[in-house]
Amino acid sequence: MGFRMAALASCTLHFGLNFFTRNGINAARSSSQHFINPELIDNISMHPVIERIKETFTQRGKEQYGTESVTQVQHALQCGMLAEASGAVRTLVTAATLHDLGHIFHASPLPVTCGENLDDKHEWVAHDWLRKHFGPEVAEPIRLHVVAKRYLCTQNPGYEQALSPTSLKSYLDQGGPMSPEEMSAFEGESFHKEALALRVWDDLAKEQDKETPGFHHFMPTLEACLQ
Repeated sequence: MGFRMAALASCTLHFGLNFFTRNGINAARSSSQHFINPELIDNISMHPVIERIKETFTQRGKEQYGTESVTQVQHALQCGMLAEASGAVRTLVTAATLHDLGHIFHASPLPVTCGENLDDKHEWVAHDWLRKHFGPEVAEPIRLHVVAKRYLCTQNPGYEQALSPTSLKSYLDQGGPMSPEEMSAFEGESFHKEALALRVWDDLAKEQDKETPGFHHFMPTLEACLQ
């Protein structure tokens, strides 16, 4: 894991993103002992949109994607924590926390082995709903986080080598290396830099049994981003 974190963080610095820094990684590590178990989602009154998100993670958050070592809720909370520790704006913290909501938004079962096709189009599944309730600042980095991985892997082979087995398989299922035309199109997206930052947090947020803030910790940020 240490090699993978270093490799992925190095790639982020290589692309000059100001959403994620080594200080962010260190802050996330040093503060983790103060966080509570990620499976604890408090029962408190909240906005109906936040309530639906909470219920989705309560019902399906313990599921795992492919052979990843973390559950959906652990992954979401780790990703949100990394974004927050980096000093990202709250819309990007929200996007980081909700980026894989499409995996569990509907009843479709998650793949459980890398022998299956891992391209479930999850970046699109909840896109319209997220854009309606949170706006493009949240929805668009989420929509682009899949192609952001393809972009990073195409630009830097070291990034591909640092992917987890499931992430590598999904990368190939989702199209693999980009053509020059695809890379140019991605660079023309308004939120492509946010998507690149989100992508790196996504690939780092896979530490088994890592303690994180509970879902309640992110609720004020999510609610502040509602349209």
